Amino acid sequence: MDPMRFYETSTRIDADPQTVWTVLTDLEGYTSWDSGIVETTGAIGAGAKIAIRSAVDPRRTFRLRVTELERPTTMCWTGGAPLRLFTGRRTFRLRPLSDGTATEFRMREEFTGPLVPLIWRSMPDLQPSFDRFAAGLRTRAEAARAS
Repeated sequence: MDPMRFYETSTRIDADPQTVWTVLTDLEGYTSWDSGIVETTGAIGAGAKIAIRSAVDPRRTFRLRVTELERPTTMCWTGGAPLRLFTGRRTFRLRPLSDGTATEFRMREEFTGPLVPLIWRSMPDLQPSFDRFAAGLRTRAEAARAS
């Protein structure tokens, strides 16, 4: 069995799931709010190829595919090395809270494959960037709800 490592974060957002979903699926908009993303290419859609550069390592471009898209609850991005030697799968989930005016946001990225132990040791700690993304999404979605 391949080893697995992961990062995850969650937050409550005082906006309905559709408002959060609209912000979350506007890839081009990521650089306009405090997402930790410095550049994007492509547009989110089922099966779409996208590219992301993050503040964690702005010299590296992550090439990903949108492998799951269930409006307005779930989105997954998958990328990694050929032959499944190293795969990252980032899942975004939205769940309505209370009367539907608030949303629980969860983001988790699982890394699998035989190269995980080697690559994991050389990876920077991504937890601060995960938390930054969740906080930025919350701020942006709550501002969108208020406008």
